[in-house]
Amino acid sequence: MKINRRKLLSLIGVTPAVLAGTPSLAEPGTAKPAVKPGPVKIETLNPKGLPPPIQLIPMAPRLSSLDGKTIFLVSDGFAGADRFLNQIAIWFQKNMPNVKTVYRLKAGSYFDDDPKLMAEMKASGNAMIMAYGH
Repeated sequence: MKINRRKLLSLIGVTPAVLAGTPSLAEPGTAKPAVKPGPVKIETLNPKGLPPPIQLIPMAPRLSSLDGKTIFLVSDGFAGADRFLNQIAIWFQKNMPNVKTVYRLKAGSYFDDDPKLMAEMKASGNAMIMAYGH
């Protein structure tokens, strides 16, 4: 049975150029080099890669009570989020009148940072409810 080397190499994913300098795998009748080379070494890389280690950050501690607290209702601008957060504010006014709600529209998309808003929430807020799309 005769095997087509070029086709065999392409099936296993090796280019014929890798074997070009190896006299033991070359076609019969070709000239042999003066120095006998060592075995061909092929270096491969793992396609999975090495992900960085995950740093676990615990959640913020739960508030013992919402009485007298300020809750920021934050929207990233997704359609309908403002109406949804307005309904949450109405619920708090009706059911928990001692809780203050503050509506804010976050600058940029969900993935963008908004340092001014974060500073405001840290300074005067106790909790946050964020409404984002999808």
